[in-house]
Parts: sequence; structure tokens; C-alpha cells
Amino acid sequence: MAGEGAASGPRVMSADAPPGPPAIRDAERLCARIRAVHDAIRDQVVAACEATPAERLAAVVAEEGGDTVFAIDRVSEAVLVERFADIARDWSCLLIAEGLGSDGRLVLPRASDPAAVEVVVIVDPIDGTRGLMYQKRPAWILTGVAAARTPGGRAPRLSDIALAVQTEIPLVKQHLCDQLWAIAGQGARAERLDRLSGVRAPLSVRPSAAPTLTQGFGGVVRFFPGAREELSAIDDAVAAALLGPPRAGVAQMFEDQYISTGGQLYELMVGHDRWIADLRPVVEQALRRRGLTLGICSHPYDMCTALIAREVGVVLTDEHGGGVDAPLDVTSNVGWIGYANTTLRDQIAPVLAGILRQRGLGL
Repeated sequence: MAGEGAASGPRVMSADAPPGPPAIRDAERLCARIRAVHDAIRDQVVAACEATPAERLAAVVAEEGGDTVFAIDRVSEAVLVERFADIARDWSCLLIAEGLGSDGRLVLPRASDPAAVEVVVIVDPIDGTRGLMYQKRPAWILTGVAAARTPGGRAPRLSDIALAVQTEIPLVKQHLCDQLWAIAGQGARAERLDRLSGVRAPLSVRPSAAPTLTQGFGGVVRFFPGAREELSAIDDAVAAALLGPPRAGVAQMFEDQYISTGGQLYELMVGHDRWIADLRPVVEQALRRRGLTLGICSHPYDMCTALIAREVGVVLTDEHGGGVDAPLDVTSNVGWIGYANTTLRDQIAPVLAGILRQRGLGL
């Protein structure tokens, strides 16, 4: 493994470089420390998956922080708190994550004044729990770090995250797994680990340059019952507007409902998907007007590694074309749209906006 101050993996610079968030002291060293925490969580969770029946890992142990907590989540939470307590000796922090109580907040070192911490760290220890615990698909560890002190003294938000790391938690039968990280304005880097040999190799990461949706993967997120009819109709309307009506014997494009926001961002970053739209907060507002509820949306911890995607070159917006932003908490709903490149954004965004307005879901 690279040393604390070392950087490994190819660096990919973003073509767009807006003013960055407040810088973090000794960010390279902190990044290396967080990557080591991710390694420990990954190894512990994989070991638990190897040793424990899926039925036990899938047991519901709590409803906290806006989501269901499963037994497998407790494995990662224990490592998370222990390792960040050590990091907090050098960077006092407010740690935000599911499983840290009803408000999902823990000040480290524990005797610290919450108003005096240096950084705010938001973490999803396992993003994609449901797929992992049944060994259907890898999950991800997600961490975003923002300076606690921002211009004007406001509380830091997603847009203030200046350091992010995401690490794949592989299936038991999977020997390769990836880790990606970024410091704001310095591009993104990535490594692939061979779990059998322990060898790490630089990983080249770049989004798709395809100029159309034809024969590509992408679409609208619809993981759960409650609004899939509406979300599917939006997805079909976008495809029809851009590709025309379906033709017999021809598959125009494909979808992949990866039940992990970090996993979806990864699919955009490595060129697998061309666009993804998580419109659940918009649809949930419409359902509430009818006395119904969708159930669950993405939260800020799910999107805390968006910095990496932006540094790679993925174009990210909110549901209405603005910037993706939210408080750093465990309850706020977050919608987002990701495009592999600006050409696809320029094609899809106006069509999608028009469809949302037609269906009474626009601004």
C-alpha cells in the first residue's frame, strides 16, 4: 500500500474547474488515513460475509437515520468509529453516519467541543447493503470530508466537500475490487486491488464519450414499489423523444438498476452508464399531494463522493438542472442526475425538463 503522503493511481483532471470548497489541512495525509479505514471496513465486512449466513446478516436491527439498519451494517459501524477515533487525534471531527444514534452525529474526540472541530466527515459505511448481504452485487464505502469552518460561518454542505473516498466491498467470490479518491481541484485517482495476491495497480477511470444513448446503459432510478409506474413512464418518454419509437427486433438502449448510489456514480465514472436520473424526491412530492408516500430516497451520505465523479468529468445536476447540494445530515432527501459527458447532458436535460413539466413535476 502507498505510504500516507503518497499518491498512486492515474490522475484524471476535470475539464471544468469552478471555485472549490474550503481546503482541508494536510489533505493528502488525511486521504491516506481514510483509505486505510476503508480497507479495514472492507476486509471486516467481507470476512463477515464469508463466515455468516445471509439470513443473519439480513436481520433488521434498527430503524435509524432515515433508513433500515441490518446486522451487516453493525459490522462496518464498529470499525468506523474505532478507526475515526484514531484519526480524530490529528483532525478533530464531527462524524455523520447512519447507526450513530437518532441524529447520526458523533463528535471525536468524544470530549471535544462540537463547535471547535476541524472537519465534518459524512460516511456511508455500506452503500448497497441489500445487494451485498445476499451476495448479488458489490457494495461501496463512501466518505466525504468538508472543512468545519466555511465562509460566512454557515454549516458545511455537500457542495463544501473537499476530499472524498469510495471503496468497493466485493462479493465473496470476487477477487478484484476498486478504490477511488479525490481532493477538490486535484483530479481523481483510482486503484484496483487483487485480494488474492494483495497487489494494487493503478486504474484508469474515464466516463463514456458516446454522443448518443443508442445501445448504451442508463435511465431513471426506480428501486422500490410506490412510484415505479410514474418513473418508468418518464424513462420511456425520454427514450422515445431521443431515440424514436421501439422497433421490432431492436433493443435501443438498456437499464441497470444498481441499488447503490455510490455504485451508480462508479458506473458513470468508468464509462459503463451514459446517464442516470434519481428523481425520487420530485416524485415523492407529487405522491404526498395524493396522500401517498414513496418510502425512501437518497440521502446526503449516499452522494458524499460526488466530488470524485465531478473531478473525473461526470456532469452532475439536481433534478432541475442546478447544483447537487444538501445539508450534511442523515435525513435530507437528495435527487440528482448524472451525465457521462456534456453532449449527452445537452441532449437529455431539456427533454427531461419538458417531460417533468408535462407531468406536473417541474419547478
